[in-house]
Amino acid sequence: MPIIVNLDVMMAKRKISLNELSAKVELTLSNLSILKTGKAKAIRFSTLEAICKALDCQPGEILEFVDDENENSSII
Repeated sequence: MPIIVNLDVMMAKRKISLNELSAKVELTLSNLSILKTGKAKAIRFSTLEAICKALDCQPGEILEFVDDENENSSII
């Protein structure tokens, strides 16, 4: 998948647990866990905004684009 979610990295940098973040952004542990493990298919901007506010970061620090096409073409 070309979009990588680095939520766990930001949480570790900010020393915040999944339970704490869940309470701050008012998102269930289950939904936050799905996002954290990269299994989410979408994220609402309002959720992304709440996470960025809680972690004091930018969206680009949580989401990363990796071009699969370029990655696979170098493996020949």
